[in-house]
Amino acid sequence: MDAVQIASVVAQMKDWIHKRTGCHSVAATSMHGIVEAQHDRSFKELLNETDLVVPDGMPLVWLGRRQGHILPRRVYGPDLLLAFCETSSGQGYRHFFYGGEPGTAERLAGSLETRFPGLNVVGTYSPPFRPLSAEEDKEMVEAINRAAPDVLWVGLGAPKQERWMHEHKDRLRVPVLVGVGAAFDLLSGRRKQAPRWIREYGFEWLFRLLQEPRRLWRRYLVYGAQFIAYLALDGLRLKNFEASGSRFAKRAPDHRARV
Repeated sequence: MDAVQIASVVAQMKDWIHKRTGCHSVAATSMHGIVEAQHDRSFKELLNETDLVVPDGMPLVWLGRRQGHILPRRVYGPDLLLAFCETSSGQGYRHFFYGGEPGTAERLAGSLETRFPGLNVVGTYSPPFRPLSAEEDKEMVEAINRAAPDVLWVGLGAPKQERWMHEHKDRLRVPVLVGVGAAFDLLSGRRKQAPRWIREYGFEWLFRLLQEPRRLWRRYLVYGAQFIAYLALDGLRLKNFEASGSRFAKRAPDHRARV
């Protein structure tokens, strides 16, 4: 987990776009993603191969602070998307939105274009819920490459979006892929967003759980309990997460941290 803030992530994205040194990926990851990585070794490995894994959830911010990192706020997916759009509006950056239910990506793009005059949206695509056939997937990749976006925003939800970015990274001629989870639904107005004070104090999970209990109960109640158990095991030195790449640790030369 990279101990970074939104401003430094935006700066890194712009640097990748300007240098054009390949396709880079950013995953806004919460407690759910970290626990999923403990269950699924292949998911842990692809997270560790992601260029930036940023703390989307407050429990990860609290964990980072406990380990000595300066993290005033989390890198909340919707806020990251808005921050990049705000700083890049009118500067020619090209955006593509991939994900969401039918019509959600288009609605999100329209909302952002209204909010940020001069924003350059070059495409949107909401994939079907079923897996794409090999031919459909090839056509989709070709369509994205023809649109030539600088940033491809991916809103498929974890862990699907991280897997999708990892699987398509070598075929997409896009400088930056960013997985932002529920940002598509929240910023398009499809789902109600928790008030900022609830988000900042770490209670967004409860707000969302009350909205969608049947879909989210396992993520927040079961995975949440497991996350707390992992922290307890780590604190008591009963399990060595550092050996498996899951502890915040200093990284030179920019002193980011990975978990």
